[in-house]
Amino acid sequence: MIASLQGNVAFVGSDYVVVVVNGVGYKVFIPRTTFVARDGDEIHLFTEMIVREDAITLFGFATTTERDLFLTLTSVTGVGPKLGMAIVGTMSGDAIRIAVTTGQPDMLTRVPGIGKKMAEKLVFELKNKLKGADGLIPSAPFNDVNRDVLEALTGFGYSAAEAQAALASLPADLPNDFEERIRRALQYFV
Repeated sequence: MIASLQGNVAFVGSDYVVVVVNGVGYKVFIPRTTFVARDGDEIHLFTEMIVREDAITLFGFATTTERDLFLTLTSVTGVGPKLGMAIVGTMSGDAIRIAVTTGQPDMLTRVPGIGKKMAEKLVFELKNKLKGADGLIPSAPFNDVNRDVLEALTGFGYSAAEAQAALASLPADLPNDFEERIRRALQYFV
């Protein structure tokens, strides 16, 4: 099994990179938000190798935490590696944990390829698997105002991961007012 790779980027595709290690090029699928890599960059990836009847595929991640989250997601029936990568590439680990622990499947439907039923299934099956993970308690309670701020930010063109990061940066004592929260969340991007 290949657990990690360190080498130079030879090619950057839409959802993968080719990493050259000692003269051998490895095609590694990565989440869109994990890296901004260019040809020639030195890169270190924690990988998961998945062997199927028709393919041996490498999936790469910036951290072991991200890789472990991918493995947890793909343990759910119906969630294959490509959908797992789509989730990890669209939402931060904290956003996924918030969606699961607060019972908010609608947050997961923002991921391409996840409908209402799959989102509900993920929340149901992952509730116990993510219970002991770090960062389960969000800094601000995930309520209707925060959900509206998240939707507004994604409506402005920010990715779900960027919107979650902006929301997580808000002080815990900030009033529960939409206008104030959206104003402060937008300051995160300045």
